[in-house]
Amino acid sequence: MPAPVFGLAPEWLLSRGRPVADALVLSHPEQRDRLRLACPTAAPTAVLAGDPCFDRVLAARPRRERFRRALGVRPGQRLVLLNSTWNSDSLFGDGAEDGGGGGGDVVAALLDRIADEFPVDEFRFAAVLHPNIWHGHGPGQIRAWLDRARRAGLTPVDPLTGWRQALLAADAVIGDHGSVTYYAAALGTPVLLASAPLDALDPDAPISSFMREAPKLDPGAPLAPQLAELVRRHRPLPGPAEFTTSVPGESAVRLRRLFYSMMREPEPDRPASLTPLPLPDHETAPVTVPLLVRARVLGPGEVAISRWAGSRPATGPEDGGELHVAVHEDTRDVDRLDLADVVFRDGAPDDPRFGSPSVWTSEVLRRHRDCALAAYVTGPTGCVVRVRGEEPLRLTAVPVAGAKDIGAADPSVYASALYAWLAADGPDAVTARARLARAVTDGLVLRTGDRVQRVRVAPLVPPDPGS
Repeated sequence: MPAPVFGLAPEWLLSRGRPVADALVLSHPEQRDRLRLACPTAAPTAVLAGDPCFDRVLAARPRRERFRRALGVRPGQRLVLLNSTWNSDSLFGDGAEDGGGGGGDVVAALLDRIADEFPVDEFRFAAVLHPNIWHGHGPGQIRAWLDRARRAGLTPVDPLTGWRQALLAADAVIGDHGSVTYYAAALGTPVLLASAPLDALDPDAPISSFMREAPKLDPGAPLAPQLAELVRRHRPLPGPAEFTTSVPGESAVRLRRLFYSMMREPEPDRPASLTPLPLPDHETAPVTVPLLVRARVLGPGEVAISRWAGSRPATGPEDGGELHVAVHEDTRDVDRLDLADVVFRDGAPDDPRFGSPSVWTSEVLRRHRDCALAAYVTGPTGCVVRVRGEEPLRLTAVPVAGAKDIGAADPSVYASALYAWLAADGPDAVTARARLARAVTDGLVLRTGDRVQRVRVAPLVPPDPGS
């Protein structure tokens, strides 16, 4: 005997043989057809009224860039959204038959690999976990499981108020058989299935067809090439967009008509509408785990930088350059501060707790004797740096000919570019000083992934009070 269809079977829809609801709202005629087969007694209550949740998402599409900026996504970065529903077969589940066990083991291993394979300046990651995950394990346990990933830049998204905005902002989704993954596919977003338990789904449901056809994550293969291939070869599957709603944009009108007819009251004269999706608070998501930085000097004043939050960044035969370590001052790995080549932090330039950027950079170099450069990020496009033995400098993003944006990179990466440029010919102080003078005269060209950023290097004029 086939398993009951969740939400459409008699045990959910009938009480003592009678429908529990006067109206059962459906979004597509396909659902009505399955309802007639699964529970014919309830079929007369079916009302085709669309999907208000999806209609709100569709209406908010023009605000996609705002949602990306709210999540701290910089121009040129790709945002990858991890999504998990709540049972043991989900992305966040442990695969146990009874739903118990290790909970979160699968996604924890995935997050460790993300830190090793994806440079932080080229990718951002966010996670939408079903509310039942937070409720079942408790917020403290979830925060513990995600702790290092958060310090490496992962943004947990509020599963009640923020997931739609994150879905619109995403460039790709790694998910499972939950509804958020299906909504992503309906929007045409590339989806990679990390979990697809077909035996848990109605074989005749559209989501089962999607699960059979969508690209699957190979857990034993490197993640970054799979994601690149997913985006490169992406062609939206027609099913999710077709079956999510048969009347896109009409749910407000249809639902209000239904509600007022059930109350036997006339509808208001004003148009029916849905509440727009709110703009979330800005998420800075600072990376406070130590960063392993690979720097390649490509030419005079031109440096390519890749930074990883993992301990074993992925490399290929074409990778070269020199490695150094950059550490945020607020790291919990405090022992790494004494090993850092670059120490950085971010804050308002007039924050009295740090004296000034000049005071702070001087204190850092005095405290950490092996640190060669300290950087205080003062805003989205600039920072104040101090090279050991030198006066403070201001590094500022400047427009690149033909580019749409400035400030594509986190300003803390400017500091690593300057460090790499000065250290390119070894520790010879004369050479480093000459290179520093050249950087002040000509600036730097920074490459992070496919992005090119020009950086102006100038004395701190006028000097701040700590100079």
